[in-house]
Amino acid sequence: MRFEDLLSDFSSDFLSHQQFLFNALIAAGLAYLLQLFYVRYGRSVSNRSQFSSNFMLLALATMLIIYIVKSSIALSLGLVGALSIVRFRAAIKEPEELVYLFLVIGIGLGMGANQVIITLLAFLLILSLLVIQAMINRRVPLRAPENMFLNISTSELDVDSINKVLADNFKTVELKRMDAFKGRLDLSYIIEAQEIDSVIQAKDKLIALSPDVSFSFVEQKNLAI
Repeated sequence: MRFEDLLSDFSSDFLSHQQFLFNALIAAGLAYLLQLFYVRYGRSVSNRSQFSSNFMLLALATMLIIYIVKSSIALSLGLVGALSIVRFRAAIKEPEELVYLFLVIGIGLGMGANQVIITLLAFLLILSLLVIQAMINRRVPLRAPENMFLNISTSELDVDSINKVLADNFKTVELKRMDAFKGRLDLSYIIEAQEIDSVIQAKDKLIALSPDVSFSFVEQKNLAI
């Protein structure tokens, strides 16, 4: 091999490594921005900060794998064989978590394939749409009774008194479960509220009747009573 060819190969590898570092920094930055966005706008009940702390590592790991195997069919086939014996048992509790993981993987794939502009445009577009969706959802009143659950525990009030307070504040009130044990009454309702102020007013009225009342409100999909 001539010296010129060796110098040309070295220069090419150096530029390739520079591009890899540049893409890795962008991928890390996008993953960090997505982490902040998920903590701020995510609707998951789980610990969003702890879950999103893995975004940067996942993006960089995905980018590394794609960068290594994209130029070699043998490495690609070897990767398929290696992943076929690895089973991921991540506990995904909500669909939103899975969607964000796919977005992080998409960032790693785009940067590993050196599609910087497309990845940046897609990232900005997706986050812009999610911000708009979050702003719209904030203005929409609560209106999904199958997702709103009210749990009340008391040792002083009776069912009729509680039902009267709830009926005055909510459009729909449906008793789903009632437990009585050692003088304490536990009630579980499905309710329909037009705004969060109705929930606060109901809580205040029940506590005014009896400070002993324990009041819990949950608005969450796929929640079993």
